[in-house]
Amino acid sequence: MGRNLYILAATLFVLAMVSCGLASTNIAHEPGSPGDVSLWKTTGLVLLVLALAVALGGILSSLFEQAERRAEEDRRRRRQQ
Repeated sequence: MGRNLYILAATLFVLAMVSCGLASTNIAHEPGSPGDVSLWKTTGLVLLVLALAVALGGILSSLFEQAERRAEEDRRRRRQQ
């Protein structure tokens, strides 16, 4: 589960960087381009915050899985002794 969350966070981060890149270039000012600069900046910021939240979820998920694995190993050792 943690790996999937890391992949999702990386994808959201890349999309956030693309949005911020579009806002900082003159592409957003060209006629026929989608949206305006503030929309691209807002989209980039929202995607960045989502990416950070998902990455935090991935970290916590990995930590809890590791703690559960170690607790199970300790239980097995106690049963064998």
